[in-house]
Amino acid sequence: MALVTWQNLCIDASDAPTVAAFWARVLEWEAGPVDADGDVTVSGGGPGETIVVLAVPESRSVKQRVHLDLRAESLDRFGGLDQLSEVGDFSWTVFADPEGGELCVFTYDTPPAHRLKAVGIDSADHVAISQWWADVLGGTLTHSDDGYSHLDDIAGSTLESMDFAPVPEPKTVKNRIHWDVTLTGGATVGDLVAAGAVVLRPQDHEITWTVMADPEGNEFCVFGES
Repeated sequence: MALVTWQNLCIDASDAPTVAAFWARVLEWEAGPVDADGDVTVSGGGPGETIVVLAVPESRSVKQRVHLDLRAESLDRFGGLDQLSEVGDFSWTVFADPEGGELCVFTYDTPPAHRLKAVGIDSADHVAISQWWADVLGGTLTHSDDGYSHLDDIAGSTLESMDFAPVPEPKTVKNRIHWDVTLTGGATVGDLVAAGAVVLRPQDHEITWTVMADPEGNEFCVFGES
C-alpha cells in the first residue's frame, strides 16, 4: 500500500518572480504574488497542478538531475531561450529556462490540455529507485526496453509519469527541483525511514513538514504528520 500521495512540485530559483512568470507562461497557469519569504506559487487550478518557486541564494551550478517535460503545439513559445539540442536529435527538444535549468519539450499537432507532461529524474540505478517510488507512491511501474523506467497513474497528480533515466555521473548538489508528498493511510515518517528514506530536517518551530531524501539522495518534503 502506498505511503504517500502526490502534492506539488517545487523549483529553486535565484529570481523567483522571473522564473515563476516563465513557468506560468509556458504552462498557461497563473503566478500568484510574492510571499513574505520571496516565494511564488504557480497554479493550473487542478489536482496536483501547483509549482512553488522557492527563492534561494545559490545559483544553478551543475546539470539538473531533475527536470520537467512539457507539451506544446510548437516550439515558438520557447523562443528566446537557449536551445540545448537540435530539432530531430530526439523525439523532444531540450531548452534552458531563464536560470539555465534544463527542460524538455514534446510537440503535438493537438497537445493534451495538461502542458506539464512528466518529471524526469537522473538515476544511478533506474530500476531500483523507480521501484522504490512505486512502492512508496503507488502507480503503475514499467521498465522500458529503451533503458529507462516510468511510473504512471500517480495518485493526486495530472502528470503522465515520473521518468527515471540512467546516468553515469553521481549526484553532487541539492536538486533544484523536488516534489512534496502527503502521508496517507495512517503512514508516518518512520514508515518512510523504514522503507529506506533519510530525514534531512525534521519538523520544528519553523517548518510544518519533514525534509527527506530517497535512497539516491533526491530531496522531497513530507506533509501530514503532526
